[in-house]
Amino acid sequence: MCSPLHQPDGPLLPDAGRRTFLRAAALTGAAAAATGLVSATPAAALPQQNAGAATARWRPDPENPRFTLVVMPDTQYLFDGASINKAPVEASLRYVLDHGRDENIVFLSHLGDLTESGRTDEFEAIGEAFELLDRRQVGYSVVAGNHDIKSSTDDGRGRTPYLDTFGPRRMRQLPTFGGATPDGYNTYHVFRAAGREWLVLALDWRPSAASLAWARNVIAKHPDTPVVLTTHELVYADADGDEAEFSDHGEHLWDELIAGHDQIFLTLNGHYWPAGRTTRKNTAGNDVHLHITNYQNRYYGGSAMIRLYRFDLARNTIDVETVSPWILGRAGERLNDLERGEIEMTGPQDRFAVPIDFEKRFAGFAPVPVRGPRPAEQLLIPGTVAYWRFDSPAHPDGSAAADLRVPDLSGHRNDLVREAVPGSAPDALRWSTDHHPDQPGHGSLYFDGSKPPLRGAYLRTENNAPLNTKTFRSGYTIEAFLRLPADWDAGRNAWGAVLGRRGTLGAAGKTSGDSDEPVATLSVSDGPGLQWAAAPLNQPGAVTNWSHELSRDRWWHVAVVNDGKHTTMYVDGCVVARNPATRTTGLATAGLPWLLGAYEYGGRLDQLMHGWLGDIRIVERPLRVRDFMTAPTPPPH
Repeated sequence: MCSPLHQPDGPLLPDAGRRTFLRAAALTGAAAAATGLVSATPAAALPQQNAGAATARWRPDPENPRFTLVVMPDTQYLFDGASINKAPVEASLRYVLDHGRDENIVFLSHLGDLTESGRTDEFEAIGEAFELLDRRQVGYSVVAGNHDIKSSTDDGRGRTPYLDTFGPRRMRQLPTFGGATPDGYNTYHVFRAAGREWLVLALDWRPSAASLAWARNVIAKHPDTPVVLTTHELVYADADGDEAEFSDHGEHLWDELIAGHDQIFLTLNGHYWPAGRTTRKNTAGNDVHLHITNYQNRYYGGSAMIRLYRFDLARNTIDVETVSPWILGRAGERLNDLERGEIEMTGPQDRFAVPIDFEKRFAGFAPVPVRGPRPAEQLLIPGTVAYWRFDSPAHPDGSAAADLRVPDLSGHRNDLVREAVPGSAPDALRWSTDHHPDQPGHGSLYFDGSKPPLRGAYLRTENNAPLNTKTFRSGYTIEAFLRLPADWDAGRNAWGAVLGRRGTLGAAGKTSGDSDEPVATLSVSDGPGLQWAAAPLNQPGAVTNWSHELSRDRWWHVAVVNDGKHTTMYVDGCVVARNPATRTTGLATAGLPWLLGAYEYGGRLDQLMHGWLGDIRIVERPLRVRDFMTAPTPPPH
């Protein structure tokens, strides 16, 4: 199909050579490297690539938050009567096989116009190419474009070479195939990625009213599943590819299906060029991303270029890249002038990122269950010597925490009592219902400390608490939940401590470093970041672990773990970079109380915490990440 504006997608790109050639081997794998093609040969006479099967095993990781959906647009000029060359398509399909593991490729969608005239010989050729995926049981979908069938018909058209080649009989052999309309022209496919199911709805060139009803029913039977809709025609773009618009048929699909089904968050179509995209609000008020992908107007019919939609749920982003594995596979050889411009598309409509807060976007049909509070008994794993939490329903949110005594839920009598700097307001320590989403107790204390002048309140263990004298020779794990407010300021709030030990290095007999520093403190630096500075039993002074800088106004979980030999800090279950290799055994003690929310220097209060503290637990053994308080299920006792 011609562009609605009947013009190509601008001038060919300049040589993308130096950067692309350096990464060609990494992108294409062994299969592409063995092509043996030379640019001096006329394009139509280029021999096919090595048809040897890919060696990489296709087994996507269903739990990895990063996965790739591959999209192949119109390939019609490669399958045009007597002009048939399946090598470019095979190169793209080998890319899927070669990089299935490192890219975590979960699925491939062809957007229609597989062939130019819908002839049997054309479909036989492209059908043979797709056997590369069939043999490895790689999930994929295809849709009919207007060149694959008689364009004036809808999906009730009956038998065609397209249906004979890519109908349900073939598709049902694939593990991702979900079902089809009775006519066979509309299909749906389900794959698992990032710990959940995703659905690809592949619609015909002109789905009938009955088929649209079928599509609605498919979505209704998968009520919690995000849907990617693929079809040949939906949106088109202007000459620059900016702000795509609906075609008349696309408007029909939007009104009859897309707008009213919140699960459809992304649509992909070919047919028109240039490439373009837009975003529309559905009836639920959520964004639907509508993308057009088609390069048939470019050199060698687009050379079976593919789009890589790299979903990254950890970063809430889809990174999109457009490459030609067929040309890229020969990037180390002498390419002709046109090929050099087609290796990789780098325009703003070809290489871009789509920011999506997946949890928020899918909340209307698949909300993430709110994790309820967990009984304290569930957190008392073997070795727990202190556990404090601040979820007190008897105290209203924001009320002053005065005359406070916090029990040690471990039963070891390490209770906490409130102390305050003289002159501090009664509400310098306040109850709060705010908490980390994975925190066992659904409550916290807000510490409103600062200096100068020094103001605020804090908690401490009593003088006779057993925790005061523990040395943790066999190791320890200290965990805490914290949140810094938006107004946290380094000049007023830096070095407020989450918790630490009263007593100086000098008093504990340590001869290295500043003798006035405390024997142990988990403090918030001026970054703000976390610093664990503690004196082990076997060192002459303190050894320090550092976190990265922490964003304000979000909850964090920190764990400091000592295995009897080394100390490691974790933030949100992830190892931080600045963990020293110094041998560290146990913790020095002056036999004095522990402090929560306060930092001492020279044996005197020097700074108080400004922010929220949630549950805090101390265990006298090293824990694994799966045993932290953020663990999805309680560890076995």
